[in-house]
Amino acid sequence: THPSAGNIGGGGFMIIRFPDGTTTALDFREKAPLAAHPGMWLEDGEYSSSLHHNSHWAVGVPGTVAGFDKAHRLYGASSWAEVVEPSVRLAEEGFALSERLAGSLASVVRRFERYPATVAAFSRNGAPYREGELLRQPDLARTLARIRDHGAGEFYQGETARLLVAEMERGGGLVTLGDLGRYQARERTPVTVDFRGYRVTSMPPPSSGGVAMATMLNILEPYDLGAMGHNSAPYLHLLAESMRRAFRDRAAYLGDTDFVDVPVHTLTSEAHAAELRAGIDPDRASVSSPLDVVEAAESLETTHYSVVDASGMAVSVTYTLEAGYGSGIVVPGAGFLLNNEMGDFNAGPGLTDENGLIGTEANLARPEQRMLSSMSPAIVSRDGELVAVVGSPGGRTIINTVLQVILNLTAFGMDLPEAVAAPRIHHQWLPDRIVAEEEGLDPSVVAALEAMGHTVV
Repeated sequence: THPSAGNIGGGGFMIIRFPDGTTTALDFREKAPLAAHPGMWLEDGEYSSSLHHNSHWAVGVPGTVAGFDKAHRLYGASSWAEVVEPSVRLAEEGFALSERLAGSLASVVRRFERYPATVAAFSRNGAPYREGELLRQPDLARTLARIRDHGAGEFYQGETARLLVAEMERGGGLVTLGDLGRYQARERTPVTVDFRGYRVTSMPPPSSGGVAMATMLNILEPYDLGAMGHNSAPYLHLLAESMRRAFRDRAAYLGDTDFVDVPVHTLTSEAHAAELRAGIDPDRASVSSPLDVVEAAESLETTHYSVVDASGMAVSVTYTLEAGYGSGIVVPGAGFLLNNEMGDFNAGPGLTDENGLIGTEANLARPEQRMLSSMSPAIVSRDGELVAVVGSPGGRTIINTVLQVILNLTAFGMDLPEAVAAPRIHHQWLPDRIVAEEEGLDPSVVAALEAMGHTVV
């Protein structure tokens, strides 16, 4: 029911907190196929954004089905068939399109024209659906029924896998039956940070969210944020400066720990935060230099859900196709969209420039490596009790969105609806600017930040 981001052709992350307070993390981020290599986005030595983001080469090996299967096998209570059945029914019987989803589908009809299976899945023979019409997805229903009846292995080794690979071969893509058969979701140790008596639990790499949030919370810990006032100029200055430093670390160090050494312990330590804090001038903005690192774009199109059951078990899930509707490629006969997550790998070795490319080593495309992500599912607890299950869509802004919801809960004493609704800012090192929600900040606050040397957009 959310085809632009909800998916079985993508991947994501899951944080689980059990009733006894223990936690775990599941990583079902997509992987690069075996044919991937660091320079794969170069054509005659020149970087190709189209190849990187809008081609069959942009499709990573999907992880969603394997991730949900692993969560179910390790910790599920209901039968697999029981939990998959509602999705089969929704796809088969259809559901009435909301105004928003009908408009969304209409906006991408032209983009889908080169993929006949996508046109067939999400339009009436090329004509946009209207609000209130039923969206039925019979091919997807058959795929989900196969997964329901035969388990997750069907997606990776059965008829669905063969249909996916046939589309790869038609479009010159790289994902093979061998790639699908090798894919495994991973259980990992979450990143945890204590802040003002609260414990925040989030994803480790290949998510950058847990590490970045730990860095920022550690930087902010000594300040009396409440006394400064929520969204005051002094508070937002410190917040932006902590964001600036965490995102600089993100680009320099973070990647898939199965392939690169990521100094997670150092980056999340109080000593590292103290070193970064020492460089913050309370009255003046720092300067982000393109010579240090330049951030690449990351799509806003992601979905998140938070669940707590009657026993107190909590699950925070963020997953995505990368761009809205992913690659735009529906697998013919299978009815689901494929991701374009390979676009989250860096452009190529050394391709860091002021136009937005980044070429640092840790996040280059390599066979079976997982691409870096900003998805940041998180769980907040205090004195052994669950406080909140938090997450967000928003691409690169996810980390700072989740951070500010947590700060609103912990440092400013807001309740959950207030914490989510409060206006937010975003700074990601480069571009060197604070992005604020329209009309979210008082003009006097914007003027004060600009007087400190910040650019506010």
